[in-house]
Amino acid sequence: MEAHSLDPAALARRRSTLSSSTYSTTSGSSPDLTTVITPDSEDDATPSVVPKIEELDEGATAGLEDAKSVLPLDHLASPASRKRGRPRKHPSLDQKKSSHVRSKTGCGTCRRRKKKCDESRPFCTNCEKNNVVCDGYEPRQPWQARRSTTLTVRTAIPAELPMLVEGVDGTVDQMFFHHFTAHVGKVLSLTDHQNPFLEIIVPMAMGHAGLMHSLLYLSGSCLMANDPSPRSEWEERQEHHSSKAMRLLQDDLAESASGDQSTVATIDDPSIAQTLLLCLQTVCAGDLTGTYRYHLDAMKIMLTQRAATVPNEQLRQFILEFLLYHDYSSSITSLGNPLDQRSIDLMEGFKLPEFMIQPQAGTLLGVMDGLFGFISRIRRLRDQIRQRRVQGAGHWWDADIIDDAFAIDDALRAWKCVHPPDSPRYAPSLLYRQCTWIYLHRTIQLSQPSPTFTEAVDQGLAYLRMLPWSTDDGSTQSILLMPLFLLGCAAFQPDQRPEISEAFQRLQSWSSLGNIRYAREIVEEVWRMMDEGMEEETWDWETIIAKRGWDFLVT
Repeated sequence: MEAHSLDPAALARRRSTLSSSTYSTTSGSSPDLTTVITPDSEDDATPSVVPKIEELDEGATAGLEDAKSVLPLDHLASPASRKRGRPRKHPSLDQKKSSHVRSKTGCGTCRRRKKKCDESRPFCTNCEKNNVVCDGYEPRQPWQARRSTTLTVRTAIPAELPMLVEGVDGTVDQMFFHHFTAHVGKVLSLTDHQNPFLEIIVPMAMGHAGLMHSLLYLSGSCLMANDPSPRSEWEERQEHHSSKAMRLLQDDLAESASGDQSTVATIDDPSIAQTLLLCLQTVCAGDLTGTYRYHLDAMKIMLTQRAATVPNEQLRQFILEFLLYHDYSSSITSLGNPLDQRSIDLMEGFKLPEFMIQPQAGTLLGVMDGLFGFISRIRRLRDQIRQRRVQGAGHWWDADIIDDAFAIDDALRAWKCVHPPDSPRYAPSLLYRQCTWIYLHRTIQLSQPSPTFTEAVDQGLAYLRMLPWSTDDGSTQSILLMPLFLLGCAAFQPDQRPEISEAFQRLQSWSSLGNIRYAREIVEEVWRMMDEGMEEETWDWETIIAKRGWDFLVT
């Protein structure tokens, strides 16, 4: 009889039932497993499954004994208690209990009762069938994954702090602001005490974004005008402040214009202060396209045509003086922009308020001293003479022109300096009067060397030497470009020019204003023409500037 090989595990299970089962063997037949249902006790309602084992022949027994020798001893342990229920006809011998993952999304009642929840909403069906109160479901957290077993930790993202001062964002802007308060604001004003740029403009900018952007735009322009290779982040921030300043100013003006047209238009203090700073930016950046004219004209409109009222009277006086100073200075270098009637009216009506000390409280020389009124009258004479030159008149002047020139000369001789000799403004005031007279003499007389020109320029250089040039006390240098330009255009003698060139260099090093180098280039061009025998053409330096396509201020 052929021996049948048996699974050792199956054999072990067979042995585990020998104590409660009997073997029935059929001679000459193969071993066969049948099921016999026998109750374990009278109380058992469910019968137990007892395998029926037939007797094995000798070959099979021998195989059984061989298998027994290799079975581990732990397989001989007593069987576990049998489960209730109807057994399978062909039970799986290698069945393993599958693992179960408990759901965490069921309702509170089912989870507490450890029952499977169908997760119906708003209340599960199982709770309704069992007539129990459904506790509902826990709200899902947005950071929890629905079926994820990985714990997700939500980290707090720190909120970005607001800007300490609106408009000043980052280290570059802070550098621009510091440069204005430490240098630019002092360069632009003649006053050492009660500097309007530092005591009026800066505090106002701290609470007005548009004015702060204008201030940073001006300061950044001063830095970049004297840096041959400015950093890209400087250029980026400077362009940012430029666009923001222009847009916010337009918004402010549009808002003020949208009010009741029957009432007097009120221009906010920051708006007119922005216009002033934007005008100064063109000077500091060395703009040659005449952009400053738009800002000067806007200030005239704010102060005259719209009958605007500036609530801060001290600010209005400062801006009015600034406007007149730069407007009248533009007449010295501009060919096609003579002073209009608005400027003349503003100059004639310019009066200091009673709370200001007259006229020492002025920020800029010339306006409050009355000297700029002479400059505007000399400019009109130059326009008349230029017209006669174009017409080919034999003489540049006529009786009316000479009469006006004599009247200006008498007024300049009668002019008295209001500053005491020990004042830092005493020498600059005398220098301004001297250069104003040189401007008159250069306009009336022939453009050629003369003892009078030499004496007048020498006296101007003497006043120039009286000025302090130290960095600690250099406030008077802020108004020296215009007198230096007029001195240079009248320096026919070569030995007078080095001192003027040195003064240009000191002024450039001290102030770093972008328009200084262009004024110096024009003066050096005039000197070259003088040395080449072209003295006559040097009379009309306005045309020399215009031929280069330049339009800038000597302020």
